[in-house]
Amino acid sequence: MTEVGPTATPSGSLLERDAELAAITEAVDSLRAGRSSSGSLLVWRGAAGLGKTALLAETRRIALDRGCAVWWARGGETLRSVPFNVVRQLLQPALVSMLPEEAREYLGDWYDLAGPALGIVDPGERQADPQAVCAGLVAVVRRLALREWPLVLIIDDVHWADQETLQWLAALAERIEETSVLVVLARRSEKVAGDRARLLDAVADAGRDLDTLSALTPHATAGLTRATLGAHADDPFCREVWAVTGGNPYETVELLAKVQDSELDPVEAHAAELRDLNRSSRGGGLVARLEQLGIDATRFAWAAAILGTGITTDMVASLATLRRDDAARCAELLRGARILTDPDPTTGRPEGEMEFVHPLIATAVYNSIPDALRRAMHGIAAQLVADRGLGAAAASRHLVQVHPDDDQDVVDQLRAAAREHLAVGAPDAARRCLERALQEPPTAALHAPVIYELGCATLLTAPATTIDHLRTALGMPGLDEDQRVDAVFRLSQALLHNDQLEEAVRTVEAEAARNPDPAKRLRLQAVQYMWEGIHAGAISSPGRSARLAELADTCTGRDNSERALLILRGFDAMSHGENAEVVVELCDRALVNGRLAPGLGWTDSEWGIELPLMLASAYAYSDCLDRAEALFTEGLRAYESAGWNGGHLALAHAYVGLGHRRRGRLVDAEAALRESLRIAERVGRGLPLYWSAICNLIDTLLARGHVDEAWSLAERYDFAPPYPSTIVLPDPRSIRGRLLLATGRTAEGIEELEAAEKAAASRGRHNPVVVPWATDLARALAAEDPERAARLASDARRQAERFGTDTAIGEALRCAAALETGERAARLAAQAVTYLEASPCQYEHAAARVEYGLATRSPSELERGLALARSCGADGLAARAAGALATSRVAG
Repeated sequence: MTEVGPTATPSGSLLERDAELAAITEAVDSLRAGRSSSGSLLVWRGAAGLGKTALLAETRRIALDRGCAVWWARGGETLRSVPFNVVRQLLQPALVSMLPEEAREYLGDWYDLAGPALGIVDPGERQADPQAVCAGLVAVVRRLALREWPLVLIIDDVHWADQETLQWLAALAERIEETSVLVVLARRSEKVAGDRARLLDAVADAGRDLDTLSALTPHATAGLTRATLGAHADDPFCREVWAVTGGNPYETVELLAKVQDSELDPVEAHAAELRDLNRSSRGGGLVARLEQLGIDATRFAWAAAILGTGITTDMVASLATLRRDDAARCAELLRGARILTDPDPTTGRPEGEMEFVHPLIATAVYNSIPDALRRAMHGIAAQLVADRGLGAAAASRHLVQVHPDDDQDVVDQLRAAAREHLAVGAPDAARRCLERALQEPPTAALHAPVIYELGCATLLTAPATTIDHLRTALGMPGLDEDQRVDAVFRLSQALLHNDQLEEAVRTVEAEAARNPDPAKRLRLQAVQYMWEGIHAGAISSPGRSARLAELADTCTGRDNSERALLILRGFDAMSHGENAEVVVELCDRALVNGRLAPGLGWTDSEWGIELPLMLASAYAYSDCLDRAEALFTEGLRAYESAGWNGGHLALAHAYVGLGHRRRGRLVDAEAALRESLRIAERVGRGLPLYWSAICNLIDTLLARGHVDEAWSLAERYDFAPPYPSTIVLPDPRSIRGRLLLATGRTAEGIEELEAAEKAAASRGRHNPVVVPWATDLARALAAEDPERAARLASDARRQAERFGTDTAIGEALRCAAALETGERAARLAAQAVTYLEASPCQYEHAAARVEYGLATRSPSELERGLALARSCGADGLAARAAGALATSRVAG
């Protein structure tokens, strides 16, 4: 329950711990082997009182004796709601000891991100991304590990750590081998529920989750009894000590101390008294013992339990309404009764602070406080924290425990605390504050704004909950127009993330129709078109593209709503296969001096990631790969420098891979896409970002000629229907059809490509580069239905010429050549080479060269195709060219 360091270790706590101590020594020595040594993680499990704290204290001693830096922290039962509580205990002292400018220089790009979470930088106004903050904290540890090597981090009672610390620990554990640090944790063996269980399991899975600590044997208990009470303690007495305590080291040590205090002779005649003595050390017995110390000492202990951390005589005196000298006397009484103690000075705790001797005692004292009094004391504690200038967030853990009393000051403080929590990347803490504010309750005028703020707080963590909150807020009076527009936008985002995209579109459409403000209506219309534009199904209303084109024609790009509409219009034109010059002109108009406007950037929350992805994709498929790759790379760097290591980073890697694939850098594309898939798997399978990674990776492997590997990945990652509701580039149906054909499953491949044809027709997506079903289907049907194959190839060429890029026309000519023979095939293949040589897509150029060489039996063309294929990493194409070249030389 409290933030405590290790106390003096009773000898009994380390009895029969030889194997555990050997594992600790081995881990410390492994860390000290060199600065580049891999990090490691040990997790000790055991029931309360089995000596976990003592084992951690011995870990600290072993590490210190071997020249390590050792930092200590502890979870607290009543402090689980305090975000970053444990990680602050662990890392804050090292950073606070630096001068501010030194800390800023040392942390670099992570200073503004991780600094507020660690309490060394004031939080800003913007909502911080929790994943980014978590990544920043991992980076801080990696830097500190280099600076402080060899560094050992110890956390006791990690099962009581706050949610944010557990998220950080799970992320650190995932990369522990890359970080030269030893992390040693101790936790209760009891089951934990919910997200905490998931995170604790993730931590344990990444480390050495050692066997549950066992209780002392009767033999060890007897040895400890005689070592404490004297060699004359007889066997029946020793056996009763073991029977009463069950071999629990903490209870055994406490019981023997009480035997000493009572001057009980350790012989069989007094063994019956041991059970009563043992009961006085815990639960109701502890409370009774506390009451015997007097009402002032009891109030002092209660106040200490309420505070949980930062327990000083002055703070407790204020909370318990005791005079300073009376409080000092009570502190001494509680120390003498082994209820409170001074922390170990080596833990870096501030001088003058106290802590409970054991979490079991702290829990028992806290639970003994009458409910009404406990709530009232939390209210006083909140005021004390606020009066000391520690901020609304620090006071909020007390405020959420106060009984609701229609106090608008409490509502205001909780709202302020929620803003602070969001600013440091703790949305769950913000949610708890706002839920409690609603219980107060707020005034009628503030009720809808508080629910709106609650919906904003849950957007990143619980889209379904956000939907309920924002719908409720929008159905009540009280939101101003700006709040209302923002609430509708966030509601549509939550619906999108909850796979309710059609409803997201209709929600924004309805609000746009009722809003009288032209500027706000324009923004809502842009959002509507954005969601419609990324939907893979046919949800758009009739004439959508025409209305979007008409609206975009009036836009000059004077604000972000107009710029958004220009991007949307450019993406729509690209996906429908309109002239590429029109697409590029629209995209260029959306930029400001050739760059994304403020508010439309990769990390800006006003519009989200969708718009820059649409913009860059429109450039990529319009053969403007320089501009596309610059945008993709900018996005990747933005997320990496901001520490965003979730879905946004996965998409950034996927689209960087798409850029490499379009350019023909297949090896680089595969590397980027594998990294995207790795991150996407961590975020969750089945999401659109996951599909972007796997679809592009399979397309790249097919281009490389690694067909078996592509099929294996498709099987492993369920690359098959049903497909996501959002658009994935390139079209997954077309890529799966291509995969099926490549593996000899021709009938299935044709069926999949025909499904791609129908889906594209329903949405009017006629760009043959983005949805390349037609050319693959034409080749597949060439033998069994040459007339239909010819029609498909002709239609593909017509669409390609309408779009007008060298890549589109060259690919259509490649398909047409594949359906012909003799001189006509050679002539069409030569035309394909001409176009694709001018295209930035070098893999397609290489394929055209090889096919032209095959059609003309030209060794020089085959050699050029072979060189291009090898430079692209297209192993299958290179092997085909090399084989044909070898055959031609033999024939020659």
